[in-house]
Amino acid sequence: MNIMLSPVVSSSTPVLQATGLRKRYVGKQGPVEAVRGVSLQIDAGEVLAFLGPNGAGKTTTVKMICGLVLPDEGEVRILGENPMQSSRALRHVGAVLEGNRNLYWHLTPIENLEYYGMIRGLPRREARQRGWELLAQLGLGDKVREKTQSLSRGMQQKLALAMALIHRPPLLLLDEPTLGLDVESAIAMKRMVRELARAGQAVLLTTHQLDVAEEVADRVAIIRRGELVAEGPPAALTARFAAGTYVLELAQPLDAVIARRLEELGVAHPEPRKLTLRGDAQLFWQVMEAIRPAEVVAVQRDRATLTETFLQLIKEESDASGTAAAVR
Repeated sequence: MNIMLSPVVSSSTPVLQATGLRKRYVGKQGPVEAVRGVSLQIDAGEVLAFLGPNGAGKTTTVKMICGLVLPDEGEVRILGENPMQSSRALRHVGAVLEGNRNLYWHLTPIENLEYYGMIRGLPRREARQRGWELLAQLGLGDKVREKTQSLSRGMQQKLALAMALIHRPPLLLLDEPTLGLDVESAIAMKRMVRELARAGQAVLLTTHQLDVAEEVADRVAIIRRGELVAEGPPAALTARFAAGTYVLELAQPLDAVIARRLEELGVAHPEPRKLTLRGDAQLFWQVMEAIRPAEVVAVQRDRATLTETFLQLIKEESDASGTAAAVR
């Protein structure tokens, strides 16, 4: 796939810069601060996964970025322009929100693209030409004349992506792009997201499918109760929150003397030829010393997944300062 995007943005200019966003609502029991000082930045060619449990403030934040909700504090800049003050800023944005809901079912794919391209300011002829190009690049060239409602869910998702890209926006917002797709279609969609990023697209991805975020995102930002609690590359986050679990496989069962040494260190060994210990490197080397002269045939350090990291983060109490735990 080689989707034609907007001209390459200067690497010194963030495509999206959201700073100190706050939003309060009046609830049944008084004011509710849905978003509390959220700041996000995405550069050209970067995928940022924006994660959080239901009610954490993701949707409100995205709506402020799109210009649909006015922040009480803070500002949004898309290529330096404020979407609250300039409609031009929103021309820099393409969105696939809630799957395929932005499609017109009784129109063909090319009619959808032509219509939406004109809404986004393209001349009819250019919108049509661009539509043909996108359909071919997304593998929908043979579906041009079929009614959209007759397409598979995966094809509809591709069409929704084409509509978001019709006007070559530097910033792409993707909400649950793989939700409801079969395995093959989900793999294809993830591949397309990464290819778009390699072509220079800036992508803000929201999803509850954390394996998708771990596979496609360059950075992850996790929001909880309206605040960012962690931000950084997926590998850095998972390394930071790894439990320090070591698994040692032994050539022979442990004898009684070594078993007593391990008990003194607080290390259980329910399996005679396998030890599982949780702790830092110091404990690991203490155990290695304690089991001498037993022969160790394998050592493995478990790696936390993004899902495990996410669950740990959203259960933790907010720290007193409310600042994000940034991992660079």
